[in-house]
Amino acid sequence: MLPLSDHNPRRTVPVVNYLLVAVNVLVFFWELSLGTNIERDLMIISFVPVRFWAAPFYPPNLIRILVSMFLHGGWLHLGGNMLYLWIFGDNVEDRLGHFKYVIFYLLCGLVATLSHAVANPDSRLPSIGASGAIAGVLGAYIVLFPKARVTTLIPIFVFITIRELPAVLVLGLWFVLQFFVGVASIGASPDATGGVAVFAHIGGFVAGMVLVVLMGGLRRTPQTYNQY
Repeated sequence: MLPLSDHNPRRTVPVVNYLLVAVNVLVFFWELSLGTNIERDLMIISFVPVRFWAAPFYPPNLIRILVSMFLHGGWLHLGGNMLYLWIFGDNVEDRLGHFKYVIFYLLCGLVATLSHAVANPDSRLPSIGASGAIAGVLGAYIVLFPKARVTTLIPIFVFITIRELPAVLVLGLWFVLQFFVGVASIGASPDATGGVAVFAHIGGFVAGMVLVVLMGGLRRTPQTYNQY
């Protein structure tokens, strides 16, 4: 299933969410400008679990966690992540407020990256992408707006249909898929997940569910949204 949009009004302009999307896109264009040096340079600046555990408190290794959250491995990687962030991030920002949303997003990304590092301590592959932090946004959304309607593209064999489904179903199924892929990959090589850091998704999602509560997301006056 691929979400296309949600039906969930907001009261404020999601300036932080817009900025996050813009920064991710600009950083990706910077990556493209590296040309033939891209693989070498990304290996230097991105997060690598085995390098991190060799010196977990070494400042450059900590900086790499932040930098890696804004790097992407291709157009599809970038496009998929930005689609989810664009659809679901604005309402989470609206509920938390702009400043708290920045802190929330970065903390989710941190937990996601460390979750991947714990699950794959010997991995020498660079871990890049915003999906861990965005998984946190999805976790927060499912807590705050479980009944919000999401327009979703659903492939059924050779047919494609579009339906409005509750967020709890769309995002819940996404998390269940990540969880089972992650469990199945335990003890396997990184290739078992196609290079996808599923434990970053799992860790980020759970972090988002917890952090949005701790940061007062449920204490705000709920918005009106369409019910399913």
